[in-house]
Amino acid sequence: MKPLLRVAVLVAVASLAVAGCSTQAATIGGSARTADPAGPTPSTGPTGTITVLAAASLQRTFTTLGERYEQTHPGTTVQFSFAGSSDLVTQVRNGAPADVVATADEATIRKLSAGDLADGWPQDFATNTLEIAVAPGNPLRIHDLRDLTARDVQLVTCAAPVPCGAATAAVERAAGVDLHPVSEEQSVTDVLGKVESGQADAGLVYVTDVRGAAGRVDGVRFAAAAKVVNTYPIAVLHDAADPALAASFAAYVRSDAGRRVLTDAGFGTPAR
Repeated sequence: MKPLLRVAVLVAVASLAVAGCSTQAATIGGSARTADPAGPTPSTGPTGTITVLAAASLQRTFTTLGERYEQTHPGTTVQFSFAGSSDLVTQVRNGAPADVVATADEATIRKLSAGDLADGWPQDFATNTLEIAVAPGNPLRIHDLRDLTARDVQLVTCAAPVPCGAATAAVERAAGVDLHPVSEEQSVTDVLGKVESGQADAGLVYVTDVRGAAGRVDGVRFAAAAKVVNTYPIAVLHDAADPALAASFAAYVRSDAGRRVLTDAGFGTPAR
C-alpha cells in the first residue's frame, strides 16, 4: 500500500472510532436525549393536588394557568373555585378547604387576618381597569360613563362589597356622575352575563372580561377608568395541605410564563 493511501485509511478508521465512542457516551444508561423545543419543559418539584380560590374575573386566565402548570409540573392537579372576591374571603373565614387565594383587589384580601394567611405578605401579580360592556354594535350609542345615566339605559353593576363594585363607585366620583343601576350583582361575571343575554343594555366590567367575551359584547373605554386601577394579589393560606405546592403555584402565576398568559388576556403588570 502506498504511504499516502495508508495514512488516509488510518485517518478514516480513527474518525469512525471517535464517532462511535461519542454515540456510545450519549446513550449510556438509556437512549440518546433529544430536545423538544415545541413542548413545555417539565420541572421537578412537589406533586399532589391543590385548591385555588380565585376572583371571578380570573376564571378564563387561571384555568389556562392551571393547565400549563400541570403540564410543566408532572404529578400535580390544580382545582379552582371562582366567585366574587368578598365571597372568597367569607369562604376562607368559614374554614373552606383551600390552599391559595387570589382576589381582584388588595382591600379585600386585607380583610383576612394574619392567621388566615401563611407567612409573608400577599404578592401582587396583575392589574385591571373597568370598561363598559354593551350589546354588539352598541345600538344605544354609548360612548362615555355619562351616557349610562340616560333613563332608557338599563345598567347593571357589581355590588359595593365586590372589588368591581368598589371600582365602579370610584370611577363615578372621578367622573362626577351618579349612576343608577337596575341591579347590582355579586360578581363581575354576573354583570357580563346580563349584558350578553340582553337582560341589560350595559354593564361595568373589567377590560379583561370584554376581551374574553369578544363577539358577544362590545367594549367602550372611558377616561375615568384610568384613574381607578385594581391590583390583584395572591397568597398561600395558612391551612394549606401542601404549603410547598401552594407556594410553587403562586410563584408560577407571577413568573414570566404566567405573565405572558395574563398579558394576553388584557391584564396589566403591577409595580414590583
